[in-house]
Amino acid sequence: MSSDIMKNSSQASPQTMSQRDLVRRALAHQATPRPPYCIQFTPQAMEILKPHMGDLPLEDFVANDARIVFGPWWGWKDLGEDWQLPDTPQTPERFFKAGKLDDFRRSLGEIRRQGNPYIVSTYYGSHFEKANFARGIENFLADMAADPPFARKLLTSIVDRNLVMIEEALRLEEIDAVLLGGDWGSQQGLLMSPQAWDDLIRPGEQREYDLIKAYGKDVWVHSCGKIDVLIPRLIEMGVDVLNPVQPEVMDLASLKRDFGSRITFWGGLGTQRILPRGTPQQVKEEARQVRNLMSADGGYVFAPSQFIQDDVPVENVLALLEVAREPLGDHPAK
Repeated sequence: MSSDIMKNSSQASPQTMSQRDLVRRALAHQATPRPPYCIQFTPQAMEILKPHMGDLPLEDFVANDARIVFGPWWGWKDLGEDWQLPDTPQTPERFFKAGKLDDFRRSLGEIRRQGNPYIVSTYYGSHFEKANFARGIENFLADMAADPPFARKLLTSIVDRNLVMIEEALRLEEIDAVLLGGDWGSQQGLLMSPQAWDDLIRPGEQREYDLIKAYGKDVWVHSCGKIDVLIPRLIEMGVDVLNPVQPEVMDLASLKRDFGSRITFWGGLGTQRILPRGTPQQVKEEARQVRNLMSADGGYVFAPSQFIQDDVPVENVLALLEVAREPLGDHPAK
Protein backbone atom coordinates (compact mmCIF):
# COMPACT_ATOMS: atom_id res chain seq x y z
CA MET A 1 0.00 0.00 0.00
CA SER A 2 2.81 2.44 0.84
CA SER A 3 4.24 2.33 -2.69
CA ASP A 4 0.83 3.19 -4.14
CA ILE A 5 0.50 6.16 -1.80
CA MET A 6 3.96 7.44 -2.68
CA LYS A 7 3.25 7.03 -6.39
CA ASN A 8 -0.01 8.98 -6.09
CA SER A 9 1.15 11.68 -3.66
CA SER A 10 1.53 14.23 -6.46
CA GLN A 11 -2.09 13.55 -7.45
CA ALA A 12 -3.53 14.23 -3.99
CA SER A 13 -5.50 17.25 -5.21
CA PRO A 14 -8.24 17.18 -7.82
CA GLN A 15 -6.87 18.10 -11.23
CA THR A 16 -9.40 20.88 -11.65
CA MET A 17 -8.10 23.09 -8.84
CA SER A 18 -4.95 23.76 -6.85
CA GLN A 19 -4.54 22.73 -3.23
CA ARG A 20 -4.78 26.40 -2.30
CA ASP A 21 -8.10 26.78 -4.09
CA LEU A 22 -9.41 23.55 -2.58
CA VAL A 23 -8.85 24.90 0.94
CA ARG A 24 -10.27 28.30 0.08
CA ARG A 25 -13.44 26.75 -1.32
CA ALA A 26 -13.88 24.58 1.76
CA LEU A 27 -13.47 27.61 4.05
CA ALA A 28 -16.08 29.42 1.93
CA HIS A 29 -18.45 26.47 2.56
CA GLN A 30 -18.53 25.58 -1.11
CA ALA A 31 -18.65 22.09 -2.57
CA THR A 32 -15.30 20.41 -3.26
CA PRO A 33 -14.49 17.02 -4.85
CA ARG A 34 -13.06 16.01 -1.48
CA PRO A 35 -12.36 17.89 1.73
CA PRO A 36 -8.86 19.33 1.96
CA TYR A 37 -6.66 17.71 4.56
CA CYS A 38 -3.88 18.78 6.91
CA ILE A 39 -2.43 15.88 8.93
CA GLN A 40 0.40 16.48 11.39
CA PHE A 41 2.95 14.13 12.92
CA THR A 42 5.20 14.14 15.97
CA PRO A 43 8.95 13.75 15.24
CA GLN A 44 8.79 10.21 16.63
CA ALA A 45 5.96 9.27 14.26
CA MET A 46 7.92 10.72 11.35
CA GLU A 47 10.83 8.41 12.16
CA ILE A 48 8.54 5.37 12.03
CA LEU A 49 7.23 6.50 8.63
CA LYS A 50 10.66 7.00 7.06
CA PRO A 51 11.12 3.44 5.74
CA HIS A 52 7.83 3.81 3.84
CA MET A 53 8.62 7.20 2.30
CA GLY A 54 11.37 6.23 -0.12
CA ASP A 55 13.31 9.35 -1.11
CA LEU A 56 10.37 11.68 -0.48
CA PRO A 57 10.45 14.24 2.33
CA LEU A 58 7.50 14.06 4.72
CA GLU A 59 5.62 17.00 3.20
CA ASP A 60 5.75 15.46 -0.28
CA PHE A 61 4.78 12.04 1.04
CA VAL A 62 1.76 13.33 2.97
CA ALA A 63 0.91 16.08 0.42
CA ASN A 64 -1.18 18.16 2.80
CA ASP A 65 -3.42 20.69 1.09
CA ALA A 66 -2.80 23.18 3.92
CA ARG A 67 0.89 23.55 4.74
CA ILE A 68 1.80 24.45 8.32
CA VAL A 69 4.92 26.63 8.58
CA PHE A 70 6.57 28.19 11.62
CA GLY A 71 7.68 31.78 11.33
CA PRO A 72 10.06 33.78 13.54
CA TRP A 73 8.77 33.90 17.09
CA TRP A 74 9.84 34.72 20.62
CA GLY A 75 10.18 33.12 24.05
CA TRP A 76 10.97 33.90 27.66
CA LYS A 77 14.59 34.36 28.73
CA ASP A 78 16.13 34.27 32.22
CA LEU A 79 12.99 35.14 34.16
CA GLY A 80 13.62 35.62 37.86
CA GLU A 81 12.97 32.75 40.25
CA ASP A 82 9.97 34.65 41.64
CA TRP A 83 8.12 33.97 38.35
CA GLN A 84 7.72 30.35 39.44
CA LEU A 85 6.41 31.23 42.91
CA PRO A 86 2.74 31.76 43.82
CA ASP A 87 3.08 35.46 44.71
CA THR A 88 3.01 38.11 41.99
CA PRO A 89 6.53 38.39 40.54
CA GLN A 90 8.46 41.61 40.97
CA THR A 91 11.36 41.06 38.57
CA PRO A 92 10.96 42.28 34.96
CA GLU A 93 10.00 40.20 31.95
CA ARG A 94 12.83 39.14 29.69
CA PHE A 95 12.46 37.58 26.26
CA PHE A 96 14.38 36.61 23.13
CA LYS A 97 13.52 36.42 19.45
CA ALA A 98 14.04 33.22 17.45
CA GLY A 99 14.34 32.91 13.68
CA LYS A 100 15.02 35.40 10.91
CA LEU A 101 12.41 36.90 8.64
CA ASP A 102 14.65 36.65 5.56
CA ASP A 103 15.07 32.90 6.12
CA PHE A 104 11.32 32.54 6.56
CA ARG A 105 10.66 34.48 3.35
CA ARG A 106 13.05 32.26 1.40
CA SER A 107 11.43 29.08 2.75
CA LEU A 108 7.99 30.33 1.71
CA GLY A 109 9.27 31.11 -1.76
CA GLU A 110 10.64 27.58 -2.05
CA ILE A 111 7.27 26.10 -1.04
CA ARG A 112 5.52 28.17 -3.70
CA ARG A 113 8.03 27.15 -6.35
CA GLN A 114 7.39 23.46 -5.60
CA GLY A 115 3.60 23.64 -5.64
CA ASN A 116 0.60 25.68 -4.61
CA PRO A 117 -0.59 24.66 -1.13
CA TYR A 118 -2.53 26.91 1.19
CA ILE A 119 0.12 28.22 3.63
CA VAL A 120 -0.62 28.69 7.33
CA SER A 121 1.93 30.67 9.35
CA THR A 122 1.78 29.16 12.83
CA TYR A 123 2.32 30.64 16.30
CA TYR A 124 1.66 28.13 19.04
CA GLY A 125 1.73 29.42 22.60
CA SER A 126 0.47 32.74 21.33
CA HIS A 127 -1.28 34.36 24.31
CA PHE A 128 -2.70 32.46 27.29
CA GLU A 129 -0.02 29.78 26.98
CA LYS A 130 2.80 32.32 26.89
CA ALA A 131 1.64 33.48 30.31
CA ASN A 132 1.52 29.85 31.49
CA PHE A 133 5.07 29.29 30.28
CA ALA A 134 6.25 32.28 32.29
CA ARG A 135 4.37 31.60 35.53
CA GLY A 136 3.40 27.92 35.39
CA ILE A 137 -0.21 26.93 34.74
CA GLU A 138 -1.31 26.77 38.38
CA ASN A 139 0.26 30.10 39.26
CA PHE A 140 -1.22 31.90 36.27
CA LEU A 141 -4.72 30.52 36.82
CA ALA A 142 -4.38 31.77 40.40
CA ASP A 143 -3.22 35.15 39.06
CA MET A 144 -6.37 35.37 36.94
CA ALA A 145 -8.51 34.87 40.04
CA ALA A 146 -6.46 36.63 42.74
CA ASP A 147 -4.59 39.35 40.86
CA PRO A 148 -6.48 40.22 37.66
CA PRO A 149 -4.59 43.51 37.11
CA PHE A 150 -1.26 41.65 36.96
CA ALA A 151 -2.74 38.92 34.73
CA ARG A 152 -4.19 41.53 32.37
CA LYS A 153 -0.91 43.48 32.24
CA LEU A 154 1.08 40.33 31.46
CA LEU A 155 -1.34 39.21 28.75
CA THR A 156 -1.34 42.67 27.19
CA SER A 157 2.46 42.80 27.03
CA ILE A 158 2.48 39.36 25.41
CA VAL A 159 -0.01 40.40 22.73
CA ASP A 160 1.91 43.62 22.09
CA ARG A 161 4.99 41.54 21.18
CA ASN A 162 2.91 39.02 19.24
CA LEU A 163 1.42 41.70 17.02
CA VAL A 164 4.82 43.01 15.97
CA MET A 165 6.10 39.59 14.90
CA ILE A 166 2.84 38.37 13.36
CA GLU A 167 2.57 41.53 11.27
CA GLU A 168 5.99 40.84 9.76
CA ALA A 169 4.64 37.58 8.38
CA LEU A 170 1.34 39.09 7.30
CA ARG A 171 3.19 41.39 4.91
CA LEU A 172 4.36 38.36 2.94
CA GLU A 173 1.96 37.59 0.09
CA GLU A 174 2.72 33.85 0.26
CA ILE A 175 0.84 33.58 3.57
CA ASP A 176 -2.84 32.61 3.38
CA ALA A 177 -3.63 32.35 7.08
CA VAL A 178 -2.29 32.62 10.62
CA LEU A 179 -2.76 29.83 13.16
CA LEU A 180 -2.74 30.85 16.82
CA GLY A 181 -2.57 28.28 19.60
CA GLY A 182 -3.70 28.57 23.20
CA ASP A 183 -5.18 25.60 25.06
CA TRP A 184 -8.13 26.93 27.04
CA GLY A 185 -9.73 23.59 27.91
CA SER A 186 -9.31 20.19 29.48
CA GLN A 187 -11.36 17.13 28.61
CA GLN A 188 -13.83 18.18 31.30
CA GLY A 189 -14.36 21.78 30.27
CA LEU A 190 -12.73 25.22 30.28
CA LEU A 191 -9.76 25.84 32.55
CA MET A 192 -11.47 29.06 33.64
CA SER A 193 -14.98 30.43 33.69
CA PRO A 194 -16.41 31.83 30.44
CA GLN A 195 -16.61 35.17 32.23
CA ALA A 196 -12.88 35.09 33.05
CA TRP A 197 -12.14 34.19 29.43
CA ASP A 198 -14.25 37.15 28.26
CA ASP A 199 -12.55 39.52 30.68
CA LEU A 200 -8.90 38.49 30.37
CA ILE A 201 -8.37 36.35 27.27
CA ARG A 202 -10.83 37.65 24.70
CA PRO A 203 -9.50 41.24 24.35
CA GLY A 204 -6.01 40.14 23.36
CA GLU A 205 -7.27 37.42 21.05
CA GLN A 206 -9.51 39.96 19.34
CA ARG A 207 -6.56 42.29 18.73
CA GLU A 208 -4.69 39.46 17.04
CA TYR A 209 -7.67 38.37 14.94
CA ASP A 210 -8.35 41.96 13.87
CA LEU A 211 -4.76 42.40 12.70
CA ILE A 212 -4.88 39.19 10.66
CA LYS A 213 -8.18 40.18 9.09
CA ALA A 214 -6.83 43.66 8.27
CA TYR A 215 -4.30 41.96 5.98
CA GLY A 216 -6.98 39.88 4.30
CA LYS A 217 -5.78 36.59 5.79
CA ASP A 218 -7.79 33.82 7.44
CA VAL A 219 -7.76 33.24 11.21
CA TRP A 220 -7.08 29.67 12.36
CA VAL A 221 -7.26 28.87 16.07
CA HIS A 222 -6.09 25.80 18.00
CA SER A 223 -7.37 24.99 21.47
CA CYS A 224 -7.46 21.52 22.95
CA GLY A 225 -10.24 20.38 25.24
CA LYS A 226 -13.96 20.80 25.63
CA ILE A 227 -14.36 24.43 24.57
CA ASP A 228 -17.72 24.28 22.78
CA VAL A 229 -19.07 27.02 25.06
CA LEU A 230 -16.62 29.39 23.37
CA ILE A 231 -17.51 28.56 19.76
CA PRO A 232 -20.26 31.21 19.41
CA ARG A 233 -17.81 33.78 20.75
CA LEU A 234 -15.05 32.70 18.37
CA ILE A 235 -17.42 32.93 15.41
CA GLU A 236 -18.46 36.41 16.52
CA MET A 237 -14.79 37.41 16.83
CA GLY A 238 -13.99 36.36 13.26
CA VAL A 239 -12.36 32.95 13.58
CA ASP A 240 -12.45 31.06 10.28
CA VAL A 241 -11.04 27.66 11.31
CA LEU A 242 -11.14 25.87 14.69
CA ASN A 243 -8.94 22.96 15.66
CA PRO A 244 -8.68 20.21 16.97
CA VAL A 245 -12.37 19.32 17.66
CA GLN A 246 -11.86 16.33 19.98
CA PRO A 247 -14.62 13.71 19.55
CA GLU A 248 -13.78 12.20 22.93
CA VAL A 249 -15.28 15.30 24.60
CA MET A 250 -17.32 17.07 21.88
CA ASP A 251 -20.26 15.76 19.87
CA LEU A 252 -19.37 16.17 16.21
CA ALA A 253 -22.93 15.94 14.91
CA SER A 254 -24.05 18.73 17.25
CA LEU A 255 -21.08 20.91 16.34
CA LYS A 256 -21.78 20.49 12.64
CA ARG A 257 -25.51 21.11 13.07
CA ASP A 258 -25.17 24.16 15.33
CA PHE A 259 -22.08 25.87 13.94
CA GLY A 260 -21.03 24.16 10.72
CA SER A 261 -22.40 26.85 8.42
CA ARG A 262 -20.48 29.63 10.22
CA ILE A 263 -17.04 28.18 10.95
CA THR A 264 -14.72 25.59 9.46
CA PHE A 265 -13.67 22.67 11.64
CA TRP A 266 -10.24 21.10 11.29
CA GLY A 267 -9.74 17.69 12.97
CA GLY A 268 -12.43 15.55 14.51
CA LEU A 269 -10.96 12.07 14.06
CA GLY A 270 -10.14 10.70 17.52
CA THR A 271 -6.55 9.80 18.37
CA GLN A 272 -7.21 7.92 21.61
CA ARG A 273 -8.97 4.76 20.38
CA ILE A 274 -9.34 3.56 16.76
CA LEU A 275 -6.30 5.28 15.26
CA PRO A 276 -3.71 3.73 17.62
CA ARG A 277 -5.55 0.49 18.44
CA GLY A 278 -7.88 -0.35 15.55
CA THR A 279 -7.29 -2.24 12.35
CA PRO A 280 -6.63 -0.42 9.06
CA GLN A 281 -10.19 -1.22 7.97
CA GLN A 282 -11.61 0.22 11.20
CA VAL A 283 -9.52 3.36 10.67
CA LYS A 284 -10.91 3.74 7.14
CA GLU A 285 -14.50 3.27 8.28
CA GLU A 286 -14.26 5.78 11.13
CA ALA A 287 -12.32 8.26 8.99
CA ARG A 288 -15.00 8.12 6.28
CA GLN A 289 -17.77 8.60 8.82
CA VAL A 290 -16.11 11.69 10.28
CA ARG A 291 -15.14 13.07 6.86
CA ASN A 292 -18.62 12.62 5.37
CA LEU A 293 -20.37 14.11 8.40
CA MET A 294 -18.14 17.14 8.84
CA SER A 295 -17.62 17.99 5.17
CA ALA A 296 -21.31 18.24 4.25
CA ASP A 297 -21.80 21.68 2.62
CA GLY A 298 -18.10 22.45 3.01
CA GLY A 299 -16.51 23.98 6.08
CA TYR A 300 -14.15 21.13 6.94
CA VAL A 301 -10.42 20.35 6.84
CA PHE A 302 -9.91 16.61 7.34
CA ALA A 303 -7.43 15.45 10.02
CA PRO A 304 -7.08 13.60 13.29
CA SER A 305 -7.82 15.78 16.29
CA GLN A 306 -4.17 15.79 17.36
CA PHE A 307 -0.72 15.13 15.94
CA ILE A 308 -0.25 11.48 14.99
CA GLN A 309 2.07 9.92 17.54
CA ASP A 310 4.36 6.90 17.39
CA ASP A 311 1.72 4.66 18.99
CA VAL A 312 -0.17 4.65 15.65
CA PRO A 313 0.83 1.68 13.45
CA VAL A 314 2.19 2.58 10.03
CA GLU A 315 -0.58 0.55 8.39
CA ASN A 316 -3.16 2.77 10.10
CA VAL A 317 -1.37 5.93 8.95
CA LEU A 318 -1.43 4.67 5.36
CA ALA A 319 -5.12 3.77 5.68
CA LEU A 320 -5.83 7.30 6.94
CA LEU A 321 -3.96 8.89 4.03
CA GLU A 322 -5.87 6.68 1.58
CA VAL A 323 -9.18 8.03 2.90
CA ALA A 324 -7.87 11.60 2.93
CA ARG A 325 -7.22 11.40 -0.81
CA GLU A 326 -10.50 9.76 -1.82
CA PRO A 327 -13.04 11.84 -3.71
CA LEU A 328 -16.30 12.14 -1.80
CA GLY A 329 -18.81 9.50 -2.76
CA ASP A 330 -16.26 6.90 -3.79
CA HIS A 331 -16.90 4.87 -0.65
CA PRO A 332 -19.98 4.82 1.59
CA ALA A 333 -19.57 5.62 5.27
CA LYS A 334 -19.90 2.50 7.41
